[in-house]
Formats: sequence, structure tokens, C-alpha cells
Amino acid sequence: MPFGIGRSPQDKRDRTVADLLVAQLIEAGVRRIYGIVGDSLNPVVDAVHRSNTGDNAGKGIEWVHVRHEEAAAFAAAAEAEVTGELAVCAGSCGPGNLHLINGLYDANRSRVPVLAIASHIPSPQIGTGFFQETHPDRLFVECSVYSEMISSAAQAPRVINSAIHHAFAGPGVAVLTLPGDVADLDAPAAVPDVACRPAKPRIVPDAAAVQQLADAIDAAKKVTIFAGVGVRGAHDDVIALADKIAAPVGHSLRGKEWIQYDNPFDVGMSGLLGYGACFDAMHEADLLILLGTDFPYDQFLPSSVRTAQVDVEPARLGRRTRLDLAVVGDAGETVRALLPLVRKARSRAFLKKMVDKHTKAMSGVVGAYTKKVERTTPIHPEYVADVLDQVAADDAVFTVDTGMCNVWASRYITPNGTRRVIGSFLHGSMANALPHAIGAASADPSRQVVAMSGDGGLSMLLGELVTLKHYDLPVKVVLFDNASLGMVRLEMLVDGLPMFGTESPKVDYAAVAQAIGIHAVRVEKPKDLRGALTEAFARPGPALVDVVTDPRALSIPPNITAGQVRGFAAAMSKEILGGGMGEVVSMARANLRNVPRP
Repeated sequence: MPFGIGRSPQDKRDRTVADLLVAQLIEAGVRRIYGIVGDSLNPVVDAVHRSNTGDNAGKGIEWVHVRHEEAAAFAAAAEAEVTGELAVCAGSCGPGNLHLINGLYDANRSRVPVLAIASHIPSPQIGTGFFQETHPDRLFVECSVYSEMISSAAQAPRVINSAIHHAFAGPGVAVLTLPGDVADLDAPAAVPDVACRPAKPRIVPDAAAVQQLADAIDAAKKVTIFAGVGVRGAHDDVIALADKIAAPVGHSLRGKEWIQYDNPFDVGMSGLLGYGACFDAMHEADLLILLGTDFPYDQFLPSSVRTAQVDVEPARLGRRTRLDLAVVGDAGETVRALLPLVRKARSRAFLKKMVDKHTKAMSGVVGAYTKKVERTTPIHPEYVADVLDQVAADDAVFTVDTGMCNVWASRYITPNGTRRVIGSFLHGSMANALPHAIGAASADPSRQVVAMSGDGGLSMLLGELVTLKHYDLPVKVVLFDNASLGMVRLEMLVDGLPMFGTESPKVDYAAVAQAIGIHAVRVEKPKDLRGALTEAFARPGPALVDVVTDPRALSIPPNITAGQVRGFAAAMSKEILGGGMGEVVSMARANLRNVPRP
């Protein structure tokens, strides 16, 4: 990369530290930075601008102006998720970079390569209580794999390189704290090369550990596989193993897109958002294999079933539930090593029982609200998700808000090996769907991107609709508009608490989007839904479909404990005593078909 990116001949300085940073990011493959310009960040922003001028026009980095730095971090996380490449966000000193922190927690927990530029107050003022003073190099430690401050020009090249390598190696978030005056210093002449992303290593399990797992499988009459995101790239191998040992295959939410498609042994998902026969398949097995998953909800994992766990990270082994057998290794490598060692199952009775139970659950409880509801209002959110699944492209990227949208996506969006489903699945932040969609669409504007947003999440970062219009990003926002915080309502009910503080005013979000200049339509009748979605998806640029859904529709977990039933009953009693009899009856009518039955 030549010195003096885009500088005019009149400029006597070759380049600054900010220029050096931009040059190294370009070498690392970065194509854009998400953020908001301002004060201490201005030297970096100016370097970004000059990277696209003169002979370098179109070869530099694009600046994507979001309306909130939190959205910048979420957008970078989604870009890294769909591309696998380094994505970058930035915030000015003090409040500006503090706004990044929620999205960076999400990115780091999702283990995607993101670099955050946290500009800082002038270096002579650090430690004096100066205006907007914070300490980003300390604040971001918990949500990153690397966090360092550049305090001199000589130090800059190696620290920038180190940040890039740490982001890839984690993978995770690397944070560079950069005082504005340091960013404007002359850069050193000698700069180390930035290596491209190294090839992913093979993490092959120990042969003796694989043999122990094979012996345990052969000794068990009923084996269940519970797969997580670690099975990415190993779909066919896992299906082959399940077929050979007659094992039903359940999955976590993050594992869904990598294992559920073309899977005749699928028994659904467990956990708070679960469905189907996965819970029963795990609890009725003789041996449970946790394959590439760090599933956090131990209350849904059996404590009396022999359990084997396969993971690339030894620290994850056994931290959620009992551990009888441990295999450190890549899920695909482990499964391929297992296949020739295990005997073919003599009985497929357990597999058939669980698959049949799953089919019944899917056609009964889960499918209840997608049938014969074309005239039912308010619109069932399950029906919206089902129609969306049919209308969306085969290679669509779905970004999903935390809360009830997670439920509808997990139960009704069908993976096929090319679709992606992205959400704040480990951090659980509200308002992620729209900024995630901005990052996914920026990375590939030719690919259909659908933001499944709740009105609570959309209203939190509503300003990002302006970003969609500003860049004419072809994001289709499907708004599940129930004027309430549905997941919080459910949490209160199972804890025996009356619903309080969960309601929102009814807002015509379609009118808001139209005022911004985005094509938008409000749907209140089920018969209008398919046409509205089809029209929105066919249009170029952004669009919003505001679907008014039933606020009383709740997600019922696949396994309901006695304590949850008591809590729900107590909450309903409090509602009645508080004068809410009508609300209780309406909620019962809205959810009767969702209650699991023997």
C-alpha cells in the first residue's frame, strides 16, 4: 500500500497514524466502517475519506453513517457473520464509543471477527477528569479478546496488526483505543505486513477418546444427538452417524440452520423457545451426545442420562450438565472418526418413536395457528412467520429480534442449507434485528435480507430506518406489531406475577416509515398479508410491512414444570382479582391450542 493515501502534492506529510490504520484495514480486507463521525474520531474519518480520492477512488473504505453507535456494532457483527471476514465499527471519545458496547458484547459472544475503533480524548489530558473522559482500554476488556491503547506512532503498526490477528484468532472483538492527537501524528515509515486470515486448522480428537465414545454408543440402546453451531460444515457426516446408530437429532437455536435441513431424524429444538420431541429424546435416551454446543439452559438437559460432550474448547466441557465422556475436537472431525468405529444399530424403535412424536407435535401444537386463520383477527404471529417462510427467498438472510420473534423464527423459518438466521442468540439484546440487517445488506446488497422485528425492538433503534433510506439498502422489515413486550409478559406469568409495564401505545409504524421515504404498508387482516409481503419483497430498496399481531399469543415451552403451572395460575388469579377477567379469558382463547397435551 503506497504512502500518502489520496493526499494532495501540497501536503508535506507522507501519512498519519490514522492513514496507517486505514491502510492496514484495507490490507486485511475491510471494505467499510460503521459509525458516527465526530471530534476525536475526525482524523480517522478524514483518512477514510482520502482513501477513496485521487488514484484510489473506489479502492478505499466506505464510511457507513448509522444513527446510533450501538447499531454500528450490531451491523459490523452481522457483516462478519455472513462473510466470515473482518468488519469494523467506530465511536468517538466518551459517549460515542460507550454506545458501541452492547453490540460488541453481542459480537464477541457470537465469536465473529470485529474490530472496534474507540477514539479517545487528547493524550495529555488522560487521567485529569477531562471533558468526556472514560477509559475505553479498560471498559471494553470484558467484551473483547483484545483491547489496547495506541499511545505513540511507533507503537501503532504492531498494535493494529495484533488487533486484526486477535479478531480473526478468537474469533471475537478487538478494540483499538486511539487518542485523536495520536491519530494525527506522522506514521513511521517501516510498517509490518498485515497477514491475510489464516486457514482454519484441523482440530482432530484423540483416537483413544473417540474409541471410548464409540464403545459407549455401541453399549447404549437409545442414543440422542443434540447439535449446536459447532456442526457447521458437518451436516452430511452427522446425518450419516445418526442413520448408522439410529439416533434422533435435536438442536440448539444456533445449530438449527446447520443441521435441521434434509434431516429425516430431526426432533426439533429444546430450551425456552423449543418445540417438538427434542426434550423427550434427550431425557429418554441411554446416552446423550452434546455435539458442538454450549447450550446454556441446564434445566432442559437431563441429569440422570449418561452424557458425552464434543467441543473444540476444553473449558466448555461439563460446565452445563453432567459429563461422563469428553472429546476435545472439531465436531466434524470427531464424527468422521466415529463412523467406521460404531456398529450399525440393531433397533430403530427409539428413533421412530421420537420422530413420530415430533411429527405429531409439529402438525398439532406448532401448526395449530397456521391453519384456518385467514379470517382471524388480531393476526396470529405464528401465521405471519409461516407465510413469511413461504414468500422469502431460498437464500434469504433473516435477522431476528430477541423476544417473541426468536420463537416464531425458530419454529417456522425453514432452513435449507443456504438461508441464514442471525440474532442476538447468546447476548439476548433487544433491537438487534434492524442493525444486523444493515450489516448483512451492506455486505451483499444483491441478497434478500429480512429483518423480523418486534415493535419493542424497532422502536428502540427506530432511527436506523433513516440509515436504510440513506443508503437505499434493500432490507425488508417485517414488523410483528403487538404493542407489547410479549416475552416479558410470559416471563412475568410463569413467575406468578401480574403483567405490568409491558404494554406500549399503538403506533402506525408504516406511517413513520412512509414519512422517512420508505415503502411501507400496515396489515390488519390476514387475507392481506401474503400480498403485502410479496409486493414488498419485489420492490427495490427498503420496505416495511407493519403486521398488527395478537398481543396475547405466548410461547409455550416444550416442557412445562409444575412450578411454572403454579406461577401461571397465580398470575391469572391476580389478574382476575385486579379486574382483568376479560384479559384472562382473551389470553386463554389465544393460547389454548398451544398448550402441550399428552
